[in-house]
Amino acid sequence: MWIMGMTQEEKQLLIKDLCARLPYKVKVEAFPYVDPQILCSIDPIRKEFRLDFGEYRNIFATNWAGEEYSIVKPYLRSRDNMTEEEYLKYSETRDWRYVDDDHYEYFDTLETFDWLNEHHFDYRGLIPMGLALEAPKDMYKIE
Repeated sequence: MWIMGMTQEEKQLLIKDLCARLPYKVKVEAFPYVDPQILCSIDPIRKEFRLDFGEYRNIFATNWAGEEYSIVKPYLRSRDNMTEEEYLKYSETRDWRYVDDDHYEYFDTLETFDWLNEHHFDYRGLIPMGLALEAPKDMYKIE
């Protein structure tokens, strides 16, 4: 749903984030009182989100151009909820670099962001901004 007072920058941040998550079947809320749907595509020309309702394989488009329409909110996982095993895998994607005298630091890589998207973690702070919803435990079963 439209969030009262959502700025153009917040809308663009949300759309940018959702585009990066498309290959990973991110679940979204687009309508109140309806189960989460998988986001299939985003059409920036028509300003539409296409949603997959699962078992019926219905594809439905919802438009974000006007106030009477809805904008989807992704279900994301807080990084605080990362398991120890996930943290180890996440750490493997990071690059260990020399910064200065006897000082090394971890840096995120493109692989890191792909991994975070694949595992549905909120690394942009969308949940605290009200632009995403906290995913219920076990919503995303990653094998």
